[in-house]
Amino acid sequence: MGNWWGRLFGGGSGRNVGGENEDMTETERWLVVGLGNPGPKYAGNRHNAGFMVVEALAGSERWKAHKTHAEVVETRLDGVPAVLAKPRSFMNLSGGPVSGLARFYKVPVERIVVVHDELDIDFGALKLKKGGGPGGHNGLKSMTSSLSSPDYIRVRFGVGRPPGRMDPAAYVLRDFSSTERAELDLNVERAADAVRTVLTDGLGRAQNIYHTAA
Repeated sequence: MGNWWGRLFGGGSGRNVGGENEDMTETERWLVVGLGNPGPKYAGNRHNAGFMVVEALAGSERWKAHKTHAEVVETRLDGVPAVLAKPRSFMNLSGGPVSGLARFYKVPVERIVVVHDELDIDFGALKLKKGGGPGGHNGLKSMTSSLSSPDYIRVRFGVGRPPGRMDPAAYVLRDFSSTERAELDLNVERAADAVRTVLTDGLGRAQNIYHTAA
């Protein structure tokens, strides 16, 4: 990330940055969080869809350890300052690292975007919304508790319901099937594009483009 400062305050973004406008750039920063479980054991799990999306957004940029028990990339997404984050706690404790990052980077809850797996949405579908309940998702429950607000933006990555009587908790901790993996990269990129659109054009525009109809 050695050239991050130049990208943030240098030219090429189409924005007026530097000088008296540096404070404006600071206040425009977003926090984009992918939810998942740390470690290679969980890397391909359905529950790690959020990690997959923020990793796609980061591209070749280097992740760095942050004192809030998260990994971060400080970057710009289509010209918008953003911090990409992966909590290094397990899913049900995600809120602590996220609230710590929000305080550290001075990002208000309305400019936090969380990308997470969603059982109640078919695989390949995508839904976006602001606020709401956790819907049984322990990562969201932890975030809402730690942030003292549910009013962050959610990019909900559909993984579908488990077959038969399989325990949903076991289902999300399994890797995507071979059939799903054939489409997974495209779905991850679509979710990454949805995040970019939220930052550049707002939630409503992103919903119009990427929100999968029921």
